[in-house]
Amino acid sequence: QYTSQPYFNLTKRYHITPSMSRRGNPYDNALAENFFSILKTECIYRTKIKTFDEARQLIDDYIYFYNHQRIQLKTKLTPLELRSQFVA
Repeated sequence: QYTSQPYFNLTKRYHITPSMSRRGNPYDNALAENFFSILKTECIYRTKIKTFDEARQLIDDYIYFYNHQRIQLKTKLTPLELRSQFVA
């Protein structure tokens, strides 16, 4: 569906540049897919969301938690702490 002509026409109409790797190479989107999987598992599926504003607040709070407080098992750091190591 994302390689269809109607999709590309829609992206052009809204001045969006689609980002896709070559056919059969899904790795360029792996980080985003991983994050959204974690977001859904740890946040969305655990709550009965009633309104759009409630969903937005819940997701905003989770993203803050994910970046500032959630310790990654592999690095033993939060994402913000890990990124700070590479900034001089």
